[in-house]
Amino acid sequence: MTEQLLHLTEEPLWEAARTAGTYEMSTRGRTLGDEGFIHCSLPHQLPAVARAVYGAGAEGLVVLVIDTGRLTAPVRYEAMEPGGEGFPHIYGPLPAKLRG
Repeated sequence: MTEQLLHLTEEPLWEAARTAGTYEMSTRGRTLGDEGFIHCSLPHQLPAVARAVYGAGAEGLVVLVIDTGRLTAPVRYEAMEPGGEGFPHIYGPLPAKLRG
């Protein structure tokens, strides 16, 4: 069983991606092109990431639950420092069309 990957973003950015068909933001104010990957979290990592990136009381955010089976880009787990906990990074865009 694969672990659930999460990505925190601003609702208008996600809505724009749904229209475009792909999501290409890496983190707040940084794109996939800027970073080379999309920052993600495991469920237990998300609260700390939300505090670090958006601070307390952030509004208008959505959590994307990523179906890794639909990804065409590789996922790599990388630590911010040697020996640190690995965070999932997606090395390409996310498909953003809803099923249905």
